[in-house]
Amino acid sequence: MKRKPYLLPLIIICSVLLADQFLKFWIKTHMTIGESIPVFGNWFILNFTENNGMAFGMEFFGDSGKLILSIFRMAAVVFIAFYMRRLIRKKTAPIIIACFALIIAGALGNILDSAFYGRIFSESTMMNVAELFPDGGGYAPYLYGKVVDMLYFPVIDMARDTAPSWLPDFLFGGDGRFIFFRPIFNIADSAITIGVVLFIIFCRKMK
Repeated sequence: MKRKPYLLPLIIICSVLLADQFLKFWIKTHMTIGESIPVFGNWFILNFTENNGMAFGMEFFGDSGKLILSIFRMAAVVFIAFYMRRLIRKKTAPIIIACFALIIAGALGNILDSAFYGRIFSESTMMNVAELFPDGGGYAPYLYGKVVDMLYFPVIDMARDTAPSWLPDFLFGGDGRFIFFRPIFNIADSAITIGVVLFIIFCRKMK
């Protein structure tokens, strides 16, 4: 049977993109900003938020930074894709190819938000659910759309007065609570993180 080296990365990229975009579309068209839906008690919550910046809700110098970040993401995806193609031709271990495919898929997932969501959705607010293809047009130009985040895992949530005294104060946010894990993220962010972590673990297989 003829080997199909490009099949694995294609499956990974398509699967991650489909899952990421399906969940984001559902969130945008069914939830308002700040709305929460418990999935697994208080440990796993769908909490709808949007950000203009990098993974896990980090910001990057306002609108100018947003444009720079969007262009950088696209350039990075092209570079990584060509590098992955080179690795495939060199018959690099499949786990390494999978790492790069996860990173590409994650980056593409957030690029789609930035590039197109501002054009195809009305703005999500705390009062109104976004509309797909609104009559008046979208809420932002191309490359200025907001990235949709929703995965929230506050596995540990305690107030300062109930927490162990040996926990340092800097761990408690402005609300006086220690929450692990506090950032809200999406499937694309997860794919990038998993890809990077796996690459660090298995990078020796590139030799």
